[in-house]
Formats: sequence, structure tokens, C-alpha cells
Amino acid sequence: MISKREKQILHLIAHEYTTPQIAQRLHISGDTVKSHRKSLFSKVGAKNTAGLIRRAFETQLLESNNLNWKDDDR
Repeated sequence: MISKREKQILHLIAHEYTTPQIAQRLHISGDTVKSHRKSLFSKVGAKNTAGLIRRAFETQLLESNNLNWKDDDR
């Protein structure tokens, strides 16, 4: 349903990273982050960040016991 990059961005959003922080951490542009965020909103049917996180939990894209980063997830 979502790409590996979108999943990385979703996890960072859940950890309260801003768009510039996500861009820096993933070595991509802020515009690329915004594009992925827009795609995530569309794919899960969310209107804002709170809705994105809520829907991500509802659809099990995020799990509360699996929010820690592993080296292979980066």
C-alpha cells in the first residue's frame, strides 16, 4: 500500500519530526518530503497530520509496540 520511503517518513512524522528535519535525516529535499506526505494523506484518506497518524494505527501501518527505529529501517 505504501512505499518503503513513505513508511520511513510516516515513522518520522509519528516521532514528531518536522518536514525540514525529515529531509535532513533522509538526505532528500523538503519538497520531496511534502510530496510523500501528500501521497500518504491521500492513500490513508487523512486531511491532516493527526488524521494520518490515527489512520496509520487503524490500518496497522503503525503499531504502538513498533515505533522504535532499527538500523535496517533507515
